[in-house]
Amino acid sequence: MASRHQPKSRGARLGSRDIAVDLGTANTVIYVRGEGVVLDEPSVVAINIMDGTPLAVGAEAKRMIGRTPSHIQATRPLKDGVIADFEVCEKMLRYFIQTVHQSKWSKPRMVICVPSGVTGVERRAVQEAAEYAGARPPAYIIEEPMAAAIGAGLPVAEPTGSMIVDVGGGTTEVAVISLGGVVATQTSRIGGDELDEAIRQYLKKEYGVDAGARTVEELKIGLGSAVPLIEEQRAEFRGRDLVTGLPRTVVISTNEIREAMEEPVASIIDTVKATLDQTPPELSADIMERGITLAGGGSLLVGLPERLRSETGMPVWLAPDPLLSVVIGAGMALDHLDAYGDTVFGDGME
Repeated sequence: MASRHQPKSRGARLGSRDIAVDLGTANTVIYVRGEGVVLDEPSVVAINIMDGTPLAVGAEAKRMIGRTPSHIQATRPLKDGVIADFEVCEKMLRYFIQTVHQSKWSKPRMVICVPSGVTGVERRAVQEAAEYAGARPPAYIIEEPMAAAIGAGLPVAEPTGSMIVDVGGGTTEVAVISLGGVVATQTSRIGGDELDEAIRQYLKKEYGVDAGARTVEELKIGLGSAVPLIEEQRAEFRGRDLVTGLPRTVVISTNEIREAMEEPVASIIDTVKATLDQTPPELSADIMERGITLAGGGSLLVGLPERLRSETGMPVWLAPDPLLSVVIGAGMALDHLDAYGDTVFGDGME
């Protein structure tokens, strides 16, 4: 782990604002050197499809999902952790960067996070989007599991095995890290979005009701769990009846939501097991002693640490700030470029 007394990052100069960006499928989080996390907004853009101009970005655009007229489209430019719409992503990133970096005269140095399973083309697309949006070339790239591990306070530079499980909106990434590098890794394109979709399909099948994206997300957060609860709860929601097309109110329980999410939750557990299977014995012994660290928004699903503990037989811990682990780790790595260097950043190093 980088200490407080490490040398200042190369190229740092008075007045320069180094920025770390966690460009997530669900949320974009920005960390500014010396200030900490300054922006945390949904990765959503509302576009006027007649001329392509963005009308709203972030939380304001998210409120428009499912409520827009035909000429406005509220869209998420990232899918499964990678850029699905380059042009819209670049506009969104530019808006967020300008929000935190007002100077017209200097371009900020930037590190941006990508899933570990991305292709070279996908990685380059992220780099170009950052540079077009106003980053000083080259934009540095850091893989999300490494950033999450640094942000969670794991001793990534030491010769000991640390396992991080980052459950994001579009992907779940599992990595075993030792001596500043990734020893074993698995990426599954299953995250919070898949949990939402599983609930939506369950409601259609069992109740004949279609619910909007925001309603489904609220059901997941309010009623979702990975293990049976001591006291089951119920809640009502409104959706559209698939037969009549009219609004209908349905009462649903935590038990049903858990059943709806079982398949994607089991898939996340399987990804962890597959990574453990790839891990050398010495590092497995370290993980058995130190435990598995959970990060990302999906790790906040009630009962997920307990479920993982019972299925793997290993201690499981939640990172101190699961939602911000990735961006905090990326910011710490940028603060100590000399210490982390090529082992962490790979492409993009000068």
